[in-house]
Amino acid sequence: MNVRRMTKADFDRIVEVIDHWWGGPIGTFAHPIFFYELGDHALVVEQGQEMIGFLLGFHVPSANGQRTGYVHLVGIHPEYRRRGVGRLLYDRFVKECADAGCVRMKAITTPGNEGSIRFHVALGWHVQEIDDYAGPGRRRIVFTRLLSV
Repeated sequence: MNVRRMTKADFDRIVEVIDHWWGGPIGTFAHPIFFYELGDHALVVEQGQEMIGFLLGFHVPSANGQRTGYVHLVGIHPEYRRRGVGRLLYDRFVKECADAGCVRMKAITTPGNEGSIRFHVALGWHVQEIDDYAGPGRRRIVFTRLLSV
């Protein structure tokens, strides 16, 4: 498996396959801003010439001036799940964020996304369920991980 930066052709492919890979409508989460404006850190994993996974993420300064690496969206081809593709993407992205001076990582999911929760717990991320995180009545699961700097 090879991890590399995302290209425009990769982004176009993601838009085509994301609903299938996720098992439902999620395509609006692959907004073009995550390629054109925030895509410097977007990654893909390929096996041979086939894209089998992707990670849309970025890092930003927090209110206290410290940098946070944020994982926005990850997709793994259904035939390649539970084969280390997600871990490979996360390991690479976390390392790049640490190298860029990030002091913590963050990701968010909805309650009931047990696969995401199990994955983040297995990677050692802290899990917190927060009421009204995404607005009134919109609870979210927030994952965080402190980085050594």
